[in-house]
Amino acid sequence: MSQSTPDENLTLPAQLARRFAHLEAPLREEMARVGQLRRVAAGEDVLRPGQLIRHHVLLVEGLLKIYRPGDDGQEFLVYYLSPGDACSLTLLPVPRAAEASLAVRAARPSQVLLLPTEAAEPWLTRYPAWTRFVVEAYRSRFDELLQTLDAVAFRALDERLVFYLRRHVQAQGPVLLLSHQQIADELSTAREVVSRLLKKLEQRGLLVLHRHGIEVRNLDALHP
Repeated sequence: MSQSTPDENLTLPAQLARRFAHLEAPLREEMARVGQLRRVAAGEDVLRPGQLIRHHVLLVEGLLKIYRPGDDGQEFLVYYLSPGDACSLTLLPVPRAAEASLAVRAARPSQVLLLPTEAAEPWLTRYPAWTRFVVEAYRSRFDELLQTLDAVAFRALDERLVFYLRRHVQAQGPVLLLSHQQIADELSTAREVVSRLLKKLEQRGLLVLHRHGIEVRNLDALHP
């Protein structure tokens, strides 16, 4: 059974008022009317590559992981979504029935609001706050993609590991339930290499390695 989220007993309009207070009240009323609130268990996919994009995906509670799966089973992390964020992939003004190129998965029990794309089309001209929300979603995700590209293309593996850990801490907090193999898969390297680098960080007092995860102690010092 999925663990409950803090706001699961609130009505949808109340949840939208809490998470999207910057949007116009009439817009939130439309979102509640046409939207579908979906509870997603940890590890469950919200969107898969090749799946038709028929809804805008907004996160009300929980944490969503946006990633690109590889042919070898590896998963390349692109970014995380926190409550109040929208998946910019689904906000793109693409033709109807366009296919997703990335995957969206719940990193913890979550609640997502699915807004039919055709219902949301008029909002760009009717609601200025929605237009700003969409533009800001694009800008934020573009900035994160540039940071990821910089980490992959221009940094050594130890710096990439630090960047990876910082992103996870920012999204999930200092205790990361990540295995060395999972980190290795997402960094496209060997588990033994990751274990060696993590051990060095532990020896510097920057984190503590536990059997089922990692506890980051000094985030600032992890900055390359």
